[in-house]
Amino acid sequence: MSSTSKFLPKPTPETYHFWEGTRMGELRLQNCDVCKHIFFPPQPFCPKCLSRDICVYQSNGRGRLYSYVINYLPAPGFTTPFSIAVVELDEGPRMMTNIVECPQTPEALIMDMPLVVVYERQSDDITLPLFKPVKTFNV
Repeated sequence: MSSTSKFLPKPTPETYHFWEGTRMGELRLQNCDVCKHIFFPPQPFCPKCLSRDICVYQSNGRGRLYSYVINYLPAPGFTTPFSIAVVELDEGPRMMTNIVECPQTPEALIMDMPLVVVYERQSDDITLPLFKPVKTFNV
């Protein structure tokens, strides 16, 4: 791995559907058929009721900025500063990601601001889901 390459996740049987989805431009979540709990990250059973009766479905790809830090330290594959964020998806689960297409400042990264998923291809196997602010226009 070169010094400028990001460390990438390795798909597993439990996460394959998720990474397959991101390659296709879909953000996939899991839903428990028993208790109806929607969850992320991918796993083979419901974290709420432990049922293995789960299904995969496509998220709407929208959420809100729940929390973040701005990193100023060098990291492989990133240009500083960059945000490390937690996004609360419209469906309820929270996921760690990066915010892109936005100044990496506290003035621009507003808590609870609406976000939408964008995809960044890293390799043949991995396309990362990142989030950008939803542009709103006053009429």
